[in-house]
Amino acid sequence: MRIVAALGGNALLKRGERPDTRTQQANTDHAARALAALARQGHAMVVTHGNGPQVGWLAQQSQAAGSGGADPLDLLDAETEGMIGYVIEQALRNHLPGREVVALLTQVEVDPADPAFSNPAKPIGPPYDSGAARELEGLLGWKMMPDGGRWRRAVPSPEPLRILELNAIRLLLDAGAIVICAGGGGIPVCALPSGSFHGVEAVIDKDLCSALLARELGADALLLLTDVDAVYLDWESPEARPLRATEPGTLRNHRFAPGSMGPKVEAACRFVEAGGALAGIGLMEDAAVILEGRRGTLIRPG
Repeated sequence: MRIVAALGGNALLKRGERPDTRTQQANTDHAARALAALARQGHAMVVTHGNGPQVGWLAQQSQAAGSGGADPLDLLDAETEGMIGYVIEQALRNHLPGREVVALLTQVEVDPADPAFSNPAKPIGPPYDSGAARELEGLLGWKMMPDGGRWRRAVPSPEPLRILELNAIRLLLDAGAIVICAGGGGIPVCALPSGSFHGVEAVIDKDLCSALLARELGADALLLLTDVDAVYLDWESPEARPLRATEPGTLRNHRFAPGSMGPKVEAACRFVEAGGALAGIGLMEDAAVILEGRRGTLIRPG
């Protein structure tokens, strides 16, 4: 089976944890154990990952440095893709000695006229209380949005249109390598009339990019692995209940939190509606049993 497995940024760096090296390496090793178990079953695998917490921390550090202005988000996306990709590659190599593992910087084309640029809605970085959020809005001009009872910076998240390194990913996958790519949704770029590309200020949603990648690669399964054990109806209410097996039509009758579960559900639906055999959403450590329908939420064609 050909699998695209997407690791959530909040699962690699859990809420409330500081982004120090040891913490991220320990969390990544935990994820790599689950992915290595899938690889040992003979599955071909592509791994993507989020970067919301990490790119926000880097943006904060860049802003605080104050020399020559803050670095643009596309460069910070590239930094996180390289950093997290390296840590995942090393962890997978340690768990799968002798297996080829490659981390690839990935550019993803977006439309410069995408309405997301005028409506920032992707949360990144650390959470703040309301007072600190208002101060940052006034001081730095950041847009802040509520997230889990606190506030985080909101940035544009345009639709992914095309993965520029797709052919290279295919070649590596066909050669038997585990490919780590499209990290943080990829590095957002726009095409100029000349045919050249330039980076833009945005963070592409990792789940939607992973769904696009899975469709383009003809993957059998898309796994969206996060820090929540399943898709829940009536989340954060006394009536909350997990969905174990469902189909896109049912999911589209419900609303899910934007910026967290909403994009995962949308990505799963898009993949299955485009002909994918199944999509799964759940905990990283449950990756193998999600495929079997014993944990998480499994989405199949209606």
